[in-house]
Amino acid sequence: MHRITLLLLFTLLLPDLYIYFVYIVRRTKNTLLRLSYWIPTLLLVILYVYFMYLTGDNAMSHHALGIGRLAIALMLFATPKTLFMLCSLIGILVHALLKRCPTRPFTLVGVGLALYSFGCIAYGSFFGITRFEVKEVEYSSPRLPDGFDGYRIVQLSDIHIGSWQGRQKSIQKLVDMANGQKADLIVFTGDLVNQQSHELDGFAPILSRLHAPDGVYSILGNHDYGTYYHWKSPEEESANLDYLLHQQAAMGWTMLNNDHAIVWHKGDSIALVGVENDGEPPFSQFADLPKALRGTDGMFKILLSHNPTHWRREVLPQSDIDLMLAGHTHAMQAIFFGHSLAELMYPEWRGMYTEGGRSLYVNIGIGYVGLPFRFGAWPEITVITLKKGAGEKMEKP
Repeated sequence: MHRITLLLLFTLLLPDLYIYFVYIVRRTKNTLLRLSYWIPTLLLVILYVYFMYLTGDNAMSHHALGIGRLAIALMLFATPKTLFMLCSLIGILVHALLKRCPTRPFTLVGVGLALYSFGCIAYGSFFGITRFEVKEVEYSSPRLPDGFDGYRIVQLSDIHIGSWQGRQKSIQKLVDMANGQKADLIVFTGDLVNQQSHELDGFAPILSRLHAPDGVYSILGNHDYGTYYHWKSPEEESANLDYLLHQQAAMGWTMLNNDHAIVWHKGDSIALVGVENDGEPPFSQFADLPKALRGTDGMFKILLSHNPTHWRREVLPQSDIDLMLAGHTHAMQAIFFGHSLAELMYPEWRGMYTEGGRSLYVNIGIGYVGLPFRFGAWPEITVITLKKGAGEKMEKP
């Protein structure tokens, strides 16, 4: 926490100090005007100290909405100022090397980038988080049973319901859009909550309206275990997970925790396999894939596994899974020009990937953790249509 605080103060104060001494001090001698420049920064620092150091343990859980809004306010102030500072510095350096080169164009570019970044952050915070996007994908395989040709699966992932407190209408919109796809099956690939299963209270009646003829199936993600919350005892932590499992069962969702279900359609069958979270360290590893696969020999298999890194670590080398569906990455909740910071951490971070005739689809999720922001990485409802074919995969824009 102390390291995060120091980094935050550096990120917030450095551009402020630069702008203050390079522009504010040079343009006014009025002490009140000079001091007024620091008021927004001072308020943000006070709010940060209050939430992080004066509200007791589990601040992220007890004050998630307040901290999220504070984080957006910090971004709205720090990011534009940082971009302006960098452009201004480049202008000063270029002018020092080439005396005839004016600094004004660099200043104007800095102002433009600052305004653009401010607009993107504001849009992503107020509108991007509820800009639900239906993404249609076709998956073809010669191994697919004939009866499943044209079979439609809706995949949802990473709802993080604790971040939607007070936004029940948005979750109702999500349910209506998912049901409107008229899918044969709905699957959820983990992270239903942020930290505590009681976040689901008040939303369970809405999510229970998700419906498909062949049912709604789900698995656990790393956040669902409650490991990011400071529990008073192991028993309390265990009870939290038990309550989440109970809630999902009451909603009519079928949990596949290291288990599988046989799905029948038009006289044919496939195996729908689900494992508990299996992530790269430090994320939890509770999956038991061999156990989940028992009794599925020779069948076409779809695996639900929250973390996409599981695909290369175990699924590809140690199984014959045809298609794996994952989530987890959120695409870092931001995609610009087709790229995301998620690429630095995850070889497979969004969309369809194929290797040796076997595929992985990564859904970038519905919700968010901590930061109420999405830009480019709009909340995703995936509709996967299975096709009997030679193995071509097509993702429709």
